Amino acid sequence: MANGDSDTSPATRAVVGGGIVISSERGRITADLVDSPATRALLARLPLTVEMRDHLRQEKTGPLPALLPGGPRQTDFSAGTIGLWGTNDFVIYYRNGRVPSPGIVVLGRVNGDVSMFDTPGPVTLQIKERS
Repeated sequence: MANGDSDTSPATRAVVGGGIVISSERGRITADLVDSPATRALLARLPLTVEMRDHLRQEKTGPLPALLPGGPRQTDFSAGTIGLWGTNDFVIYYRNGRVPSPGIVVLGRVNGDVSMFDTPGPVTLQIKERS
């Protein structure tokens, strides 16, 4: 199937663990993670602090301290998608859209409102496992 097809969407894959909590001075949200080698590797590295910057007024992105495994990629995303660009750039999309090939590895989906990311400028995120 082509990139962006529904078989790679987070809704069609099993969820792993209890998810994560993402917090900053702008607020706190939770997210569910899909079951993949990349998400299992992310969970093994938590807690993390990630310096995020705004990119194209559709996403916040920031480098992880270590590479994560790749996986199936897709080019379409919706607001609330959490992904991996390359092997170490953590991404949270706050608008719907599309990225160029090769696309993103979907890590999961935010539960609730992502408007806390829809503000100009950088933000420091703390990511930990949800208890």
